[in-house]
Amino acid sequence: MQRAQYEHALAILIGKPPAAFSLPPVPLNVQPPELPSVPVALPAQLLERRPDIAAAERRMAAANEQIGIAKAAYYPTLNLAAVAGFEGSSLLNWLNWPSRFWAVGPGMSETIFDGGRRRATAESARAGYDASVANYRQSVLTSFQQVEDNLVVLRVLSAESVQQHNATAASEEALRLFQNRYAGGVDTYLQVVTSQTTALENERNDIDLMRRRLEANVLLIKAVGGGWDVSVLPRL
Repeated sequence: MQRAQYEHALAILIGKPPAAFSLPPVPLNVQPPELPSVPVALPAQLLERRPDIAAAERRMAAANEQIGIAKAAYYPTLNLAAVAGFEGSSLLNWLNWPSRFWAVGPGMSETIFDGGRRRATAESARAGYDASVANYRQSVLTSFQQVEDNLVVLRVLSAESVQQHNATAASEEALRLFQNRYAGGVDTYLQVVTSQTTALENERNDIDLMRRRLEANVLLIKAVGGGWDVSVLPRL
């Protein structure tokens, strides 16, 4: 059931309906696959590709524009108007050519008193901008935390994986020795079963460490916005 759900999730990620996508099972190899090489230093510009940071930056820019719009309400409004028509003292000469008139000119209007409405609107726009700046800063700090967390996880799991490989190799060697001793009549089969249990537990730990390292690599790629290739940085 879980495998089918993961397969459906992969289909959605690549833009296909679940019924039209299938992934054949591959036998699990105890040896860890080739993991991507993580550089020692990552440029902070990589985080610009993250959707949450890009969205927060655009919301901050939009909030900044609202301040300008609120300040524009303090300035007078300039209108250009044109009027044309006919006028007369009686209905008989109303539409005659001499009765025509026209006027073109600018008009200026300004609100003198609004009870503090414009000031309150400007303060509200500034408060909204400050909130968007705080959200943007929090998004950036969260992204840095996620990158650092996964770098630490990868470093610790890499050292732990080496130790676990040694433990697995030692338990398998011990199992081989106990099988030989049992075949020679030196030990009982209980020793073989016990060593088999120990070897199986170490192999499972090895596989679990491999899974955790793969997950940490995926989370690191996600945290930096899709990888650490500088050539894919957004161009201004």
